[in-house]
Amino acid sequence: MPVKTELKEDEDFYLEKGLVVFTEKYHLKRGYCCQNGCRNCPYKKGNPDAKQGTGHIKNG
Repeated sequence: MPVKTELKEDEDFYLEKGLVVFTEKYHLKRGYCCQNGCRNCPYKKGNPDAKQGTGHIKNG
């Protein structure tokens, strides 16, 4: 079972126009790319083969 940790504002995320934006530090702690085209994704930087996501989380 995954370990749940509390997110810290300004360290793991910030709010922009009412939306949660995850930081690069958070993505690195998570350890993988979710393929959702996150603004601060460190996994697509310098990797031309990294797939860009749609920018939307798919439900179901």
